[in-house]
Amino acid sequence: MKIAGVDPQTLPKEEFLVLPRGDKEIVFRAKGVPDYKEFNALCPEPKAPGKLVAGSGWEPNEKDPDYKKLMASHNSKRIAWMVIKSLEPSNIEWDTVVPGKPSTWNNWETDMKAAGLSQVECNRVTQLVFQANCLDEERLKKAREVFLLGQAPVPSEFSGQNTEPESSPSGEPASA
Repeated sequence: MKIAGVDPQTLPKEEFLVLPRGDKEIVFRAKGVPDYKEFNALCPEPKAPGKLVAGSGWEPNEKDPDYKKLMASHNSKRIAWMVIKSLEPSNIEWDTVVPGKPSTWNNWETDMKAAGLSQVECNRVTQLVFQANCLDEERLKKAREVFLLGQAPVPSEFSGQNTEPESSPSGEPASA
């Protein structure tokens, strides 16, 4: 697929966060998650309990307290999975997180704190992941401005020389 001649897959995007550590730096790299197929395969969405009602069929009870807890846990895992998946380019060697094991995903922040990152630094990592996975209004505005600049006609004073040079590098006079 191409959009106006541009293949969207040719534009990989990676965001960076550099945290100082004495005379060295810790570099976090985050990429956007293209889809949630892997997450959904590893962690299917819970089904709401309900009852079979004559005439209208199955009616789920999404207000069930146990279902609400399951959904909260599922949503928390989705965010944790997005963090882990987005940070793959950083080559992090997790202590307790196992990418294929959903029950460990929420440990990502605990692992980072145990490694010496502060809460503020963990928040910056979270912000980096969201930045890699979101199109905020500031980015959209910048993209629109760049696009519109490319659409504007180029004034003649910027399109080339207005005068002929007295001589060319070969030494022959320029034709008038």
